Parts: sequence; structure tokens; C-alpha cells
Amino acid sequence: MEQRSLRVVSTNKNFFTKLTNTISRLLIPTKLGINGIMISIKRSSLVKAFEAYKNENKDEAKKENLSKKYEDAYTLYLEAIDKYIMDSIYKKVKNGTATEFEKDALSNYYEVIHLKQTEYLEYKYKKQQYLLQLDYQTLKSEENKIIPKYERFYSVKIEQLYKGVLKHYSIQLADNLTYQDKNIIYDKIFTLLEDYITEVLPLKLKLDDSNMYKNIISQYEKFDRFTVGKLDVKDTIEKRMILLGISRQLFTHSLPLVVAEQCYVKILKDLRQIIISTKIASKKEAAYKLLIELIEDYNIRLLSTKIYWDKPSDREEYKLFWNEYKKLQKSKEEDIEKYEKQKEVLFIKADLKKLQAARRDYSKIVDFYKAKLVELGAMREIKNKCKTSEKIYSRIKRQEKKEIG
Repeated sequence: MEQRSLRVVSTNKNFFTKLTNTISRLLIPTKLGINGIMISIKRSSLVKAFEAYKNENKDEAKKENLSKKYEDAYTLYLEAIDKYIMDSIYKKVKNGTATEFEKDALSNYYEVIHLKQTEYLEYKYKKQQYLLQLDYQTLKSEENKIIPKYERFYSVKIEQLYKGVLKHYSIQLADNLTYQDKNIIYDKIFTLLEDYITEVLPLKLKLDDSNMYKNIISQYEKFDRFTVGKLDVKDTIEKRMILLGISRQLFTHSLPLVVAEQCYVKILKDLRQIIISTKIASKKEAAYKLLIELIEDYNIRLLSTKIYWDKPSDREEYKLFWNEYKKLQKSKEEDIEKYEKQKEVLFIKADLKKLQAARRDYSKIVDFYKAKLVELGAMREIKNKCKTSEKIYSRIKRQEKKEIG
């Protein structure tokens, strides 16, 4: 009996030793375990609240009540992740025991926090973005069973946050900014679009039961080839052109047409600058081919959908351009080579006319365009000067000149 008693006591000691060690691992030194448990609990509550809110479509009063519960659950969930960063990751980095992922996580966290003093609205959206993305990456690395349900919530909420930041940038562009400050906003817009298409769109495509994104698949595949390797300036502009094309279908409200137009004008200027500054003939020609593609993208994807024009004369001029473009489309099947040549001439003349009317000095790109028109047989060079017909665009003039070539 005495021996049995000793064995029981020994067993109990082992049990309590294990329990003490487990609690120590939970609480010391980083509180990682207990914070992880709290996040898991809050996450489960959030997913349930989200599903209840989304599934209620009949009773408006009930829907409103469920919406409040969902927002409360969301707030508590974010607070749990925030606490995890300060109680766990911060201490691990400080003690030199953090992984590279944790070091990057803390560094990115402070970048977001830094916005609070100068750009509070951007900070508000980006902090939520950061916390959600951090937890989602953690879930994926653990292959957690809640992932399928969580992804339904995550895809909706993260998209709302991206749209919020994008709308904020769009409003900022309406302010009286310096040239440098505008360029900073443009870069932020393109970076945000790229982040969305890289990090969020694949999930949206995965969850797309109704085939909502079928019209952007080809554009998305084109973008995908720019996600690997080092890009030169021309590649970056081409990538931005694709981003704008996709954005016209995904962000019509948060990136208004007037802002998208400014972004197009920005990359058109950048591409023209590459053409006149590049000395290597092959690179200059590649940039020119991209410019023709960009002009078409700008005119077809954006200007063709524009309803409100600052000047009625600009609208009428675009109508003339559009009619000529539509005529060309009819001849596309008959002779593709001739079609491409005529389209090129149409685009160059349209851009040339805008540049010649501008206040800035575009003489270098104007000279380049004129040389191209001579090469295409659409302009005749006489005594070191280029003379061309204005038949397509000079409807205002009473006397039309005969088209050459």
C-alpha cells in the first residue's frame, strides 16, 4: 500500500510539472501562446458574426443588429492581433529570438504606425489591412481548418479597405499639390493597385462562383509575367498600363474616371520621355510600339466611357477620332497589315495635335512623330520641313487639304 501511494504521488508530480511547464511556455517570455488562443477565439466569433450578417436578407431590423455584432466582433479581433504584435513579436525581436517573418512584420507595423501623425485616414485603413494580412498569412502557414470560412470574410473586408485607401488617394489628387507631391500620389496608387492584384485578386478569383472576373482574366495573365525578374522603366510603364486597364473594371467608384485619366496622362508622358531620351534604336522602337498600344488603351478603355468633358470642343474632336477608329475596325479583317498602319497614323496624328496645342515644349517628341509619319507615308518632307494633311481632324477649317499616302 505504501509503495502504491508513493507511485501515485510520483505520477501527480509529473503531471503538475508538465502543467507548470505548459503554463510557463504560454506566459513566459512572450505570451505567444495565450495571445494565439485569444486571436483564435476572436477570429471564430468574427467568422460566425460575418456569416450571420451575410445570410440575413429578409428582416432589416435583424440585419442591422447583426451588423453591429459583426462590427463589434471585428474590432475585438483586430485588438487581439494588435496585442499579439506588442506582447509577442516585439519582445521576440528585442530578445533576438524572432524569425525573419516576425522581424519584417514588426518593421511593417511601425511603417503603418508612422502614418498616424501625418495621414490619419490612410493610417486607419492601412493598419486594418496590415493586421488582417498578418493573421491571414499566419493561418495559411498553419493550414488552419477555419481558412475556407475565414477567406469569405477576408476577401470582402480586405477589398473594402483597399477601396477606402484608393478613394483617399483620389481625393488627395484633387488638392492643389506640387508636381512632386502629385507624382508621389501616382506612385502610391500604382503600388496599391499592384498589391491588390498580387495579394487579393487571386483569392477573389478562387472564390468567384458567379464568374464575375472572366473579363479580366487575360489582363491578369499579362500582368503576371511582370511579377518576376527585374523590370526596366519601359516594363514598369507597361505593367502600370495593365494595372489601369484592370482597375477600370474593379475600381470604377474608388478610382474615378477623372483620376484614372490623370494616371494615364502621367504614364503617357513618362513613355514619351523614354522615346526621346533613349539612344539605342531597338529600345526606342520598343517604347514607341508600347506608346501606340497605350494610346489605344487610353482612348478605348477610358475616353470612350467619358461622359463629362471640360470643353465641348474636346468632346467633338474625340467623336471625330472615334468615328475614324470605328471605320478602321471594319477593314481589320480584310487587310490586317494595312489596318495596323492606318491605326498607327491615326493615333500619332491625334497625339501630335494635342502636343502641339499644349503650353509645354514637346518639340522633341513632335519631331519624332513627324519623322514616323514620313516613314509611314502619311506626311511629305519638303526642304527639311514636314507637311501633312489635316483631313481627318481639321473639320473646323473650311478648305480640306488632300490626304497624302
